[in-house]
Amino acid sequence: MVLQPGSSRAEVAGLHGSPPRLRLKVHAQPERGKANEALFELLSDLLNTSQSSLIILRGTTSRKKDVLVRGISRETVMGLLESSKK
Repeated sequence: MVLQPGSSRAEVAGLHGSPPRLRLKVHAQPERGKANEALFELLSDLLNTSQSSLIILRGTTSRKKDVLVRGISRETVMGLLESSKK
């Protein structure tokens, strides 16, 4: 996924780049882990899961991140995120 910090609202913004990655926007700025915290808040709300089930596998300090969601299938995660797109 691609994280866009400092956005006016938190949302799923669709696919971005090549190969396509899901772009998520959050309010928080990318300092001292605030944007990652906001990402976890957004994902846990959208996926109806706890923040402790989310792990950043790669990209902790990058906009491009690989996030593991424990306890939910990839298909379910993608379906929930797709249905929440504006």
